[in-house]
Amino acid sequence: MIIISAVGVLGGIGIICGVLLAIASKLFHVDVDQKIIDVRNALPGANCGGCGFPGCDGLAAAIAEGNAPVNACPVSNQEGYEKIAAIMGVTAQVGEKQVAKVMCKGCDSLATKKYDYEGFTDCKAAAAVAGGNKSCDKGCLGFGTCVNACAFDAIIIEDGIAKIDRDKCTSCGKCIEVCPKAVIEFVPYSQDVIVECHNKDFGKAVKEICKVGCIACKICEKNCAFDAIHVENNIAKIDYDKCTQCMVCTEKCPTRAISGDLKKRKKAVIIEDKCIGCTICAKKCPTNAIEGELKKVHKVDAAKCIGCGVCASKCPKKAIEM
Repeated sequence: MIIISAVGVLGGIGIICGVLLAIASKLFHVDVDQKIIDVRNALPGANCGGCGFPGCDGLAAAIAEGNAPVNACPVSNQEGYEKIAAIMGVTAQVGEKQVAKVMCKGCDSLATKKYDYEGFTDCKAAAAVAGGNKSCDKGCLGFGTCVNACAFDAIIIEDGIAKIDRDKCTSCGKCIEVCPKAVIEFVPYSQDVIVECHNKDFGKAVKEICKVGCIACKICEKNCAFDAIHVENNIAKIDYDKCTQCMVCTEKCPTRAISGDLKKRKKAVIIEDKCIGCTICAKKCPTNAIEGELKKVHKVDAAKCIGCGVCASKCPKKAIEM
């Protein structure tokens, strides 16, 4: 009887508590905008804070309230943006993804050091000792502060320098925030031609401490057919909107400070059955690599072609492939 009574009392208490909770849920119910729920479900859920809001919940609320664009999440992709845009009843206009890039090639085997550092394995700690152990006080120290800050395993240290996997990078910007040398910047995902140097000292000073630093010689500037690279404050800067990634600057740079895999350089190929011999491609080619008479199939001189793609973009018949 005692056991039955105890079970009965507990059951009664449970029923009473259930009723009270049901009443409380009605009395204190807070309506949540369905848009916030839908947007939150469309977000990837990384909670990296790269958007500038406190996690995905904060961003979802901001988007639903019109305080953030549908493409505010740096981790998402075009498909995700389009889902959010559909929820909000707008059109998703998204530019190319930006990824973090270490603007330094001065690894241990190519850059000199002032001293051997034996302190905490942290760039900020190393930078506090005479600006760091590398002779170049503008370069990557390579002690991995950015590695520890990256929640996506996108950064590794190789030969004393940080390298970022652009396929893993979510553009959260955490590495940029913690780098004491401010040597990490955002670049377009597809951009291969990049000036990987941050030192604005005069060329002679740079050359003495790093074999792959920019020496502001302007050879790249003089050889660019698209006015896409200029030396400013003793360092070459690329206008990514103008750059065709022809890699001429990469090829001409005497210190190899400009990245670009010349083995991957594309060549123009004319599709003969589509070519009408309009000569537009020949007129637009900056290196005179295309030959052919009017109304006759043209030919590309592969030795002269720099793979800029201008001919392909100008051909009215889409008769050129890269």
